[in-house]
Amino acid sequence: MKQYLLPTLTGLITLLIWQITVVGFHIEQWILPAPTQILSSFWQSCSLIFYHLVPTIIEAIIGLTGAVFVSIFIAVMMERFQVMKKIIYPFLIISQTIPFIILAPLLTLWFGFGLLPKIIIISLVCFFPITINLFDGFQGVDPAMLRLLTSMGASQKKIFKLVKWPASFPNFFSGLRIAAAYSILGAVVSEWMGADRGLGILLIRSTKSYLTDRVFATIGIITILSMLAVLFVEIIARISIPWHYYKLKKIL
Repeated sequence: MKQYLLPTLTGLITLLIWQITVVGFHIEQWILPAPTQILSSFWQSCSLIFYHLVPTIIEAIIGLTGAVFVSIFIAVMMERFQVMKKIIYPFLIISQTIPFIILAPLLTLWFGFGLLPKIIIISLVCFFPITINLFDGFQGVDPAMLRLLTSMGASQKKIFKLVKWPASFPNFFSGLRIAAAYSILGAVVSEWMGADRGLGILLIRSTKSYLTDRVFATIGIITILSMLAVLFVEIIARISIPWHYYKLKKIL
């Protein structure tokens, strides 16, 4: 609990300063609402927010799941075949230079306003950190261990199954934590291009109606969702690779 004490206190102090500033300078609610006004707006719009919450969560889960499968496939192909690494790796880097906000209208034009373009956007946002971290995990295996297994007659397939794959799990979950946070953001951005439900469309409608307090309330929900997604991945990681956390605990 000690590691969360300082961030919690900092957050509470920030909210207190925010509240005092808004009240003291009589700032209009549509410009910058006070934390108490945001909390009141959330309470009043609770049912509306949760109505838009469900599609965003579904899109994020499906998109992140698709990104995981694509990332594993790409990382394994680059690790097993050097020619694939030379072909794919540059395109991985190039894919991150294209703003996804530009791709969103094109995907909507090609695939319509349904679920598919949203899933594609989320997967594009999420796959890069998983792929790079997983591939680095494959490359970071102790060379002495690989030489030992090779001298004992182990095939490349067996070495991958028994050594490289388990050793890459910490890197894989590191990338998955980043991707889990990105998945919520990707879902919100994808809804900006066309949707009838979702937190993204709620943000747009609230902004156009000058309901700034509801905008902040929705942003707060998006932040909490991202934190919960990262926490969920962390729990899965601790269950899947307990030896890694035990080793870290001994080091610390």
